[in-house]
Amino acid sequence: MRIVELILDEESELGIEAISVVESPAIEEDFVALKSQEFKLAEIDGERRILMGALLIPNKPIYRRNGEDEYYIYFSKETVLKASQMYLMNSKQNNSTLEHKYELEGLSLVESWIVEDKVHDKSVKYGMDLPLGSWVGSVKVNNDEVWNSFVKTKKIKGFSIEGYFADKMERPKEAIDEELSKEDLQVQEIIDIIKNYDNEK
Repeated sequence: MRIVELILDEESELGIEAISVVESPAIEEDFVALKSQEFKLAEIDGERRILMGALLIPNKPIYRRNGEDEYYIYFSKETVLKASQMYLMNSKQNNSTLEHKYELEGLSLVESWIVEDKVHDKSVKYGMDLPLGSWVGSVKVNNDEVWNSFVKTKKIKGFSIEGYFADKMERPKEAIDEELSKEDLQVQEIIDIIKNYDNEK
């Protein structure tokens, strides 16, 4: 099974368009709605209605299916960082959807950062164990219906991003190894195991 790195198109200003709150994963074609990359939400302040969770994790293989074509996608640390910056630079912090289908009003990204320290990162305080380079965000929920019908009832379980990305051709293993850190190499080993398993089928 092939593995495709998704990147931001340097020529366009497209990237992450919205943050979706989701209950269960599903895959959309062409448009990257990473419902399969769902993460734990921490309700950090119920009175202030703020949710925190990972928005994008680098080098995490994400299964995709487009008709008969099955493959994995992933985002490098560089792409995760660039996506987090472009999202705010393009003033998208108030764009949100429910299950990637319904536009929502009253949800705003009020805090955004990249995990740079596995011990002292703010996400650790809320029980998250995220790899370095992960994009984490806090979303303020100023929508009574979303808060009462979906957050309080735990119908939504995570954030999922929506955006437009370009496919990057698979690179030779030697070129990838030169760029990867020790943590990235562990992820690459998992990817290789998945590839070998799929080839044995």
